[in-house]
Formats: sequence, C-alpha cells, structure tokens
Amino acid sequence: MKNIGIIGAMPSELKDIRELLGKSEIIKKSGFEFYVNTIGDKKIVHACCGIAKVNAAVCCQVMIDTFNIEAVINTGIAGGMNKNVKVCDIVVSNEVLPHDLDLHFLNDYPPYCAVYKSDEKLIKLAVDTCKNNNINSFIGRIVSGEAFISSNEVKEDILKRLNPYAVDMESSAIGHCCFLNVTSLIFAAKADVPFVSVRCISDNADDDGAMSFDEFEKTAAKRVAEIVIEMIKKL
Repeated sequence: MKNIGIIGAMPSELKDIRELLGKSEIIKKSGFEFYVNTIGDKKIVHACCGIAKVNAAVCCQVMIDTFNIEAVINTGIAGGMNKNVKVCDIVVSNEVLPHDLDLHFLNDYPPYCAVYKSDEKLIKLAVDTCKNNNINSFIGRIVSGEAFISSNEVKEDILKRLNPYAVDMESSAIGHCCFLNVTSLIFAAKADVPFVSVRCISDNADDDGAMSFDEFEKTAAKRVAEIVIEMIKKL
C-alpha cells in the first residue's frame, strides 16, 4: 500500500501521531487540513475530521479523492461497551455500524448495506502490533452515533440491540464511505477501500464516562497513536 489515510476526530487524537511523524506538508481542501508525510515509499495523509458522522464521511471522501488513498485507518479514543474491555485497552473493529439509525433504511435502500466490514489484513496487523507491544486488544464491533454516551441506561439499550465492543461518533461513517469507494491501483476497481478503526478506550460509556474521559483522554490517545504509527511502517 502506497497512500495511507489516517483520520481522527479531535486534535488531541492526532497530536501524538503528528509529533511522531515530524514536519508535514499541509494541504487545505474543502475546509480540512490534510497533513502529508512520507515513510519510505509510502505517503501518509492524516487529518482531523471533526466530531460526528457527517464530518467524518466528508473528510474521508475528500481524502480518498484528493490523495488516491488505498487504505484508511480511523484512530482515536472510544467508550468501552463490552464488560471485558477496560480503560486503555485497544478495540480493533471487525465491523462498524450506526447505533442511532433504523438499519432498515440502509439495508433496503442505497447503499443496501448497514454493516461495514473492516479489512482482515488491517485487523491482523493492528492486533499483532498490540501483541508485540504487550497491549491488551480486542476484535469486535464498533458502533457510532451523534452523542457522547455517558449514561448507564443508554449504554444498556445499545448493548441489548447491537452488542458492540466500543462506541464512538465516527467509525461507522468512515466505514460507510470506504464501502462506497473502490481502489483502482491494488484491487482493480473491484473492492471497497480497505479500512479499520483502531480505538483506545478512554471511558466505559456509563454514568461515570465524562469523568473518566477527562482523566484518560491523553493517555488513551498517545497509546493508540503509537500503535497506528507502527502499523503504517509495516504496511
């Protein structure tokens, strides 16, 4: 893979990645700032998309169109949903979907798909990278919606309906966008753009979620940044 995209929602989720990559060329387009670095023969494009699904989808599409992106890694922090997932663990998506939309509208109308599968090679690379760094990781479903989840009641409702490992506000939109695109260089225009979401847990998406987020945001962001940088070196 030659052109790799990294998308985070907040500046804090990209701060450590940008420090690790060093000085970047900055290209502004459609309201976004795309930072461009080179590692070996790979072009790394990273952008802060802003919070929530519309921002994430627009940023992802502009990035793919402008830089001929061949794989997308969504990075950042998330709320833990599965009881075995603890703060500062890593959740690697095997699939993503929205938790705040009747999936009938995606399944029965274009794009005729509501659950977006992550790329198997990227999943394995993320998990192997975590293992090599002695970081606890899980492979599982990540769901996204237009709200920060910090309520036991809301958490239980999402768990009952969708049984995810983590919840955020962007992953499903990026997966949806990648599903709608094809890569012409590697996959001969026959497959969607490979993607994976790699999230470090900052809180448990419960009544104490806001307090936990404030405490662990920076630690979680730094941990996942180091994983993502190691991943792209191996792609």
